[in-house]
Amino acid sequence: MTQIFNRRVFIAAVAAFVFPIAARADLSDTKTLTAAQSLNLDTGSTASPDILWTGNSLAPQGSAKAVILPGITGATAFGLLAQVQLQAFSVLASSSAIPTSALTVGAIVAVFTNAGHPAKMMVTANSGGSITLQFTTYAATGGGGGGGGAPTITQIVNNSSSILVGFPGYGIAPSSLFAIKGSGLADPGDATNHSSEGAGLQTTLNGASVSVTVSGTTTHPALYYATPSQLSVVLPAATPLGTGTLTVTYKGVTSAPATIKVVPSAVGINSYNGNFGVATDAFTGALLTVTNSGTPGQTITLWITGLGADPADSDTTYTLTPHSVNTPLQIYFGGILATILYQGASTYPGVSIVNLTIPESVPTGCFVPLAAVTGVVVSNVVTFPIHQGGGPCVDVRTGLTGAQLTPTGGQTLKTGLVALIQTNDPKNGLANVTDAAFEKYTGIYAPANSVSPGGCIVNLTPSTVGTIDGLDPGTITLTGPGGLAVTLGSQFGIKGAFFALLGAGAIPSSGGTFTFKGSGGADVGSFTSALTLSNPLITWTNQGAVASVDRTQGLTVAWTGGNPGTYVYITGGAGTAGTTGSFTCLAPVDAGQFTVPSYILLSLPAGNGSVGIQNIIFSPLSAAGLDIGSGTASIGQTAAASYR
Repeated sequence: MTQIFNRRVFIAAVAAFVFPIAARADLSDTKTLTAAQSLNLDTGSTASPDILWTGNSLAPQGSAKAVILPGITGATAFGLLAQVQLQAFSVLASSSAIPTSALTVGAIVAVFTNAGHPAKMMVTANSGGSITLQFTTYAATGGGGGGGGAPTITQIVNNSSSILVGFPGYGIAPSSLFAIKGSGLADPGDATNHSSEGAGLQTTLNGASVSVTVSGTTTHPALYYATPSQLSVVLPAATPLGTGTLTVTYKGVTSAPATIKVVPSAVGINSYNGNFGVATDAFTGALLTVTNSGTPGQTITLWITGLGADPADSDTTYTLTPHSVNTPLQIYFGGILATILYQGASTYPGVSIVNLTIPESVPTGCFVPLAAVTGVVVSNVVTFPIHQGGGPCVDVRTGLTGAQLTPTGGQTLKTGLVALIQTNDPKNGLANVTDAAFEKYTGIYAPANSVSPGGCIVNLTPSTVGTIDGLDPGTITLTGPGGLAVTLGSQFGIKGAFFALLGAGAIPSSGGTFTFKGSGGADVGSFTSALTLSNPLITWTNQGAVASVDRTQGLTVAWTGGNPGTYVYITGGAGTAGTTGSFTCLAPVDAGQFTVPSYILLSLPAGNGSVGIQNIIFSPLSAAGLDIGSGTASIGQTAAASYR
């Protein structure tokens, strides 16, 4: 079912690289600084400081670097940030001072100290020229090592896309950053980016080293960091293409060999907060966020890995003279081919950038998709907020702004949804149901099916969730055409979840008005939300076209009817057991058709699956105790499909 928001939220994907928690904190404290006071985040003293508070800005000192974390605020988000997650922001950290205007209460700053340790800081007060900072600095080494047995490798994936074995976009390109996941891989320890230091990245870190052998040639990737459960390494440019083996050696004990597939290119795009891509303004370095949208015509820098071999630049050291990588590359921004100005190495080993111009005709919204294509290999698909003139984005489906999607504090969001649903699929036939969900999310919030009109996203990897607590809205009723009157019952006894099965004729093909009413309860006030379905309901007119889907060609889906001015979700999925992917596209219902691009279909594995359409209608739902509320109606049809 498609909804304005998901009953689950993403909390672990808070950075460009998503890692498990693996190390203990070395120092946690809270300090108040007045003008001209400094702080060493490793010791809590003023000697050899890492930061200086001037009264107007927070300035890194010595070789320390810092970056304010975009859209990640509040105590809960601060608590969720683990040592290795901070590494994701090392590519954005700099020695530039952070102005006091950005250091609002709840703001979180990542700092990489003079001693080479990652630290997180949260502003708890900022007034009268003084600032109070809660911080945690992580140790370079710590307890809880990798265990006494041999290292175990479970996954080898692109560090930015995390596309798994079996998907068309899988593979590790030379000169790219990739992740080795498993257990007993290394001691807990340093997650700091060493690439800007004189010695650069090392081939042994925290007791761990890596060997890759392809076609008789063995290379030794350098490590960005090493923890018991994950290594982040750079595949040397000299690694041959083909299928080979990879081993991890930890304190003299070598793992069983794991298969590694080395390919010419397989781009992974950095993302954070669910599926937002990492891109910065090419001139100011400001990160695109839902409150600092990109704008048509703007030049941005897209942060990626996996573009292809780069023998002109080092695999281990920071460089001030990066070179281009001439891999054939296309960037589709909102379905429109973007103009690439530069593609190649960044200053960091294994990390590439693409400078491009946002197309003038790009759709606007909070979730405009972007995909990178090299040949027939497609990257992970990320989204960007786009708004004419920048500033907060606006989700045209719901009217929500970027500030509402990422509320101040960010750690909790109280949501309410009532939904009327009609499905028609080959297995179950026609069914009409209604449900409701009133819940409080704790963590990083991201709406489900987050794509703006005119675009498509692909889902290839599972998402983690935060904490969900039910809310009490009282009794919920639904009335409609033909004397429909039903009280929604509790769904599986879950607080805040409601459901009712409706009769076959409850939603007539001629539409009608349906009204939800809530009596109000302990957590949510009373409400009324009315949905009017137009005559006729949406009808899928070329359903037979999806019986056999050629993934190298675009797939056109056509329909008639539906509510004017609303939108249609086009969804699909395919694969085999253990390797299943799906896509979601969004189009105006008034267009009457939409073509799913071939690069979206090529992201999916071949196999049996389905294609479906859903006309989604929204209505306001406002009640005391809710941050976001909506009434929705979903009229959908699904057909079996074979993807080849």
